[in-house]
Amino acid sequence: MTFRTHLGRLALTGGLTLVAGSVLVLPASAETEVDRPDRFTSAFTVNATPDAVINPDGESAPGEAGTSGTFTFMINSDEEIICYEITTRGVTPPYQSKAKTATHVHQAVAGENGPPRISFPNPEGDGEQRTSSGCLQGPFTTGLEGEDGNDTGEGFSLASIEADPSGFSADTHTSAYVPGAVRGQLTEMPVGGVETGLGGAAGDSSPAAAGLAAGLLLAVGAGAVAVRRRARAAL
Repeated sequence: MTFRTHLGRLALTGGLTLVAGSVLVLPASAETEVDRPDRFTSAFTVNATPDAVINPDGESAPGEAGTSGTFTFMINSDEEIICYEITTRGVTPPYQSKAKTATHVHQAVAGENGPPRISFPNPEGDGEQRTSSGCLQGPFTTGLEGEDGNDTGEGFSLASIEADPSGFSADTHTSAYVPGAVRGQLTEMPVGGVETGLGGAAGDSSPAAAGLAAGLLLAVGAGAVAVRRRARAAL
């Protein structure tokens, strides 16, 4: 498996943004960008909208009007690998966050704020639609210091998402909408429901969605059912 240091890519793409007065944690190690694994143990989708954004005080803070986002995550929790396909529509950069990127998975139920656990490269592209895709392997870091003085990604395991996906949200932040431009909760994707489209939209024929659908059909099988049962049994 080919490994590349993920932080290098973030620096080159301008994903690292500092906010005045923020504290940036520079960890000794961070997640790496890796090839797609041979199998996945679970899959999740997110329909992100501006009306779901919550500010740090736990109050509603609507994001950028008329925008939307689709996040698709495929997980191999045995190897701590998460593959992602992120598409935003109408979200206007520049991105801004106290973390090392502005696109995250947060540990937060609907209607509440929570710390980021994983940082992803920000969606890029020309026009209204912007995308970000790849696979990351933990240990995960966000570059953001939590209340305990540690990076908010430190010690995080993907098994936590499998155990309680509704307890996690995904979002992206911009300078005009710092609390978030769009946000949505993770929803487990049924193995038999891939034909409806990885972004939850039937008939999605984009190459990225088609590739992820093919990979999901091949990689998420009977093993995924067993792992989900194992995760739920641990609750």
